[in-house]
Amino acid sequence: MTELAEGPTHIGVRRSLTYWNQEFQRIHSPILRYGFSVVSVAIALGASFALQRYQFRDVELPLLTVAVAFTTWYAGAGPSVLAVLLSSVSFDYFFLEPYYSLDISARDLPYFFIFVGWAAIVASFSAVRRRIEDNLRQTRDNLQVEVEQRRHREEEIRQLNRELGKRALELEASNKELESFAYSVSHDLRAPLRHMVGYSELLQRQASSLLDEKSQRFIRTILDSAKRMGNLIDDLLAFSRIGRAETRKTQVDLAQLAEEAVAEIGQDAKGRDIAWKIGALPVCYGDRAMLRLVVVNLVSNAVKFTRMRRPAEIEIGCVDRDEKEVEVFVRDNGAGFDMQYVDKLFGVFQRLHLPEQFEGTGIGLATVQRIIHRHGGKVRGEGAVDQGATFYFSLPKTQDAAERTANAP
Repeated sequence: MTELAEGPTHIGVRRSLTYWNQEFQRIHSPILRYGFSVVSVAIALGASFALQRYQFRDVELPLLTVAVAFTTWYAGAGPSVLAVLLSSVSFDYFFLEPYYSLDISARDLPYFFIFVGWAAIVASFSAVRRRIEDNLRQTRDNLQVEVEQRRHREEEIRQLNRELGKRALELEASNKELESFAYSVSHDLRAPLRHMVGYSELLQRQASSLLDEKSQRFIRTILDSAKRMGNLIDDLLAFSRIGRAETRKTQVDLAQLAEEAVAEIGQDAKGRDIAWKIGALPVCYGDRAMLRLVVVNLVSNAVKFTRMRRPAEIEIGCVDRDEKEVEVFVRDNGAGFDMQYVDKLFGVFQRLHLPEQFEGTGIGLATVQRIIHRHGGKVRGEGAVDQGATFYFSLPKTQDAAERTANAP
């Protein structure tokens, strides 16, 4: 209990001393500073006389040195000199023989040197203290500035995050509206297109004998264009469904997907001379149906663009980028492409070859990119004209890596 009682008392005393220490340091007026010197010496003299009255001896020198020390510590150099002079004169006049006389002899000089030496020692400590306090004050000011700047930066970051969140919600809503619009338009276009194809075929069958070669060519052109438009609509519907579909991610064996894709596409490529090379493929984490569509699209592209090669060479392999991610590639020796147009490859309906050369709608690579982006990966292509092409896509190996990739900015 005693220690508990003494603790707050000591803390209160230290706080009081700190407070008065700061208050005395704020004395800038010369009158107050020199007045403080005179008052300190006067108090020391008064205390000396009072203690002598009660039979205390030889206390005047310590009390006057304390007065000099206080003056030097709090009032500075000028008041310290005044305190030394006043203390020396007072000590000689009141406490050295002959009393009440300013007769200074050689034996009085040591006392004067005591006051001067004590003042010099205290002044040196005071100078160190002031320098440290100035440094601390400057450091505190710098810290306050840094804290204020950091507070402003944090507020700006919070504001940017709020705006970013708002923009993300707006973008998500816009994307959903766009996907719904594309789905609705594509769905609504199918009915009139079916009518166009159906009636064109009826006209071709029933009136073929009445039409000349030129008119029949017109009907065939109408049918081909309508069927091509139907394929575009079907691909656009499939592309929009990818953005609307929910991903169901599990462990996926890429080697099994590659075998299925080769078996499926190989049925349509019977009679062609294709040299398949399938390397070791790892297990990754993702939606199996979507990743199967990625592999099928890339392999079918390789088969299509190697049509003019004898033999066609198609390789499926992977490169371990790190322990968290794998990069798969599909390489062929086909028509290739010009690298200056590589950014157009993954756009919707973007084609680098004429439809007469290679069939297609230009949706396949856009679908691949969209699926891989939904898995947190990246897609890229490399190639050269008539020297083949290689398409790469990266995937996370584990669920933890997929979640970290999905949450990354």
